[in-house]
This record gives sequence, C-alpha cells and structure tokens, in this order.
Amino acid sequence: MTGDRHAGDRHALEAVPGPTRRPLRVLCAPNAFKGTLSAPAAAAALAAGVRDAGAEATMVPMADGGDGTLDTLLAGSGSARCERQPVHGPLGGRLVARLGWLDATTAVVELAEAAGLRRLAGRREPLRASSRGAGDLIRHALDGGASRILVGIGGSACTDGGAGLLAALGARLLDARGRHIADGGGSLVDLERADLGDLDPRLRGCRVEVATDVNSPLLGERGAAAVFGPQKGASPAQVARLDAGLRRLAEVLERDAAVAPALRVRPGAGAAGGSGYGLAAAGARLLPGAPLVAVAAGLDRAIAEADLVVTGEGRLDSQTSAGKAPIEVARRAARLGVLCIAVAGVVESVPAEFHHAIALTDVARPGEEAERVPRRLLRRAGAGIVRDAVRGR
Repeated sequence: MTGDRHAGDRHALEAVPGPTRRPLRVLCAPNAFKGTLSAPAAAAALAAGVRDAGAEATMVPMADGGDGTLDTLLAGSGSARCERQPVHGPLGGRLVARLGWLDATTAVVELAEAAGLRRLAGRREPLRASSRGAGDLIRHALDGGASRILVGIGGSACTDGGAGLLAALGARLLDARGRHIADGGGSLVDLERADLGDLDPRLRGCRVEVATDVNSPLLGERGAAAVFGPQKGASPAQVARLDAGLRRLAEVLERDAAVAPALRVRPGAGAAGGSGYGLAAAGARLLPGAPLVAVAAGLDRAIAEADLVVTGEGRLDSQTSAGKAPIEVARRAARLGVLCIAVAGVVESVPAEFHHAIALTDVARPGEEAERVPRRLLRRAGAGIVRDAVRGR
C-alpha cells in the first residue's frame, strides 16, 4: 500500500462524510481480475463489502476491449439484451455465439465469442485459426438493424489480419488461380488479388467502433505475429510465416483496394492477430478500448454522483498506465475531483493517479490465497476502504 495522495481533491478521504451524515456513496468500477473473476463479479464483490460497512454502492464494471467486454457492457446497461447466433468457429465448423444489444440500434460484438482462444478447447492451430466468425456476428448485427456496432477484439485465437471476417462480410481474397484462399493466417502468403467491392453495403451506413486493448502495429517485431503469435501456439517458424502473410495481405489490399499504407502502423492495427487492420480496412474506427467502454457505460455520470471510486484488476504494474481500464477510471475521477483507490491481486507499482492501492495479499488471512478466494478478499477490501474513509483517515 502506498501513502495517500491528492489531499486537495473535492472528496479526499479527510473530507468524506462521516457516520452522522448521509451514507458514503462508493462507485465500484473494476476491470476483470484475469483468470479469477469477471469485471461484473469483481464489482459485485467490492460492492458487497462496501454495503457491509454501511455505505451505498453503485457498480460500473469496466473493460478495455479485451475478453469480457461484452459481459461488462451488458452488465452496465439496464436496457441491454443478448441473443445467440450461429457463426463459424475459429477452426471451421459451426458454433453459437452471443451478440449483445445496448439499445435497438447499438450492437456489441466480442470477437472472442466466435474466434477466441477459449473456443479452441485446447486445440491451438495458429496457422488455421480464423476471424470469420466475428464477421458473421457483424453481419447478424446488420441484419438486426444496427446503426452502430462496438467491437471488442481481445482474446483472439487468430492471426489472419481480419481476412476471415472480411470474407464473411463479402470480400473476395483470391489466390493465383482465382480461388478463394483458405481461412487462417497461414494461407495469406497465397494471396494474389483482393476485391472489397462486394463488402456488405450496409457497412457504409453503420458506425463500427473497435475497442482495442493493445497499441501494436500490424507487422514487425512489435506486430501481431511476433508479439502475440507465441501466445496462440505459434512456433518461431510459424510466427515468420504469419508475419509474411500479414505483410502480403497489406501489400495486396494497398494495391487492389486502395487501403492506406499508413494503416499498417496505426496503433491497434495488430490487435487480435491483425483483426484491427482488417476492420479498419473495411471502414471501422480503431479506438482505445477503455475510453470507449467508459463512455458506453456512463462512467462519468456515475463518478460525479460518488464520494469515492474504487477500481482495480488482477495486477497493478508499469503497464497499468498504458491504457488499461483502471487508469482510465482514475483519470476520469481526477478530472471530476473524486478520489480513486485501486485494489489489485498484486501491486508492483502505483501510478500517481491513484490515492493509494491495496493488494489482496495484504487483506488475506493466514491460509487464504488471492487466486482461490478473490470474492472474499475483494469484499473484505471494499469494507476496509469504507471504514478507513469514515474514520477520516
């Protein structure tokens, strides 16, 4: 735990209403605790602790475009609904994936629902995995009347530059004999010609916003294949083939479809195995995920109504400031003059935007492991934060 900061904030701990006034209002806005709790589950655990200590709790679960963004946005909207649609799986075949709706015309697509690592059941085949199912979901959203589609693209199994999703939306990606190339990033080296003229025309009247959780470009040592290919099971030789395929995709789309060369290096183009690139080639906007989710979830309004904000995720470290959801919460809280505290499974460093941070290991009792009882520890941390605030710490 670090020392307290921001003593001049409108709601610094010393100024939080005491027990003789109205109950403290605490906003619980955590990201997922990866591998243990989803963001809605983490928010519920914190909120339970806040209420245990006699305060009022509201919840706005957060995400940054990664795996779990769909659940987070659905949990934060009272009018949201979810439907299930048939799509292509990452290795072919068919499966059923969820498509979310925030309102009658705003759809939420999570690429990992159709093309995520979690859909592989342990069968990692990095050269064959395709994003085609994500294109199916976008098409279903258009069928449902969407005029705006939010796409979260974290947690993917594919490294195909979005070729699969483009094909699902009508693109023609052909080899030297005029045949459609096979799905998967390993086939991109065979690409000779591309035609985006038959992309679903409804895309032109739809605002597609892509929430990216990484800033990677498409190619090279910081690109989609080199950085994320090994996580998807790619060997060094396969990484080289995937990177060569992504380069070939960019060359052909630039030549045949007038895709801007600058798109190769746009931050987020390498997200989801280059699916960010493919979506942008089809006219989508690549946006940092955490701010996009914050706006969609109404985070600023919730912060303005709170006396104190609690956020967090599995690990607080040097990467937290690089666009992760907790830092987005903290920065918005600072702009509104509301103090923000972070809770994390592990705290390696604490960005200055946080008043202080609490590690779950610090609140664990003998025999309790944060990975095994995260709900219990988050609930205890939430209660402790409120009690410290009420004591005028």
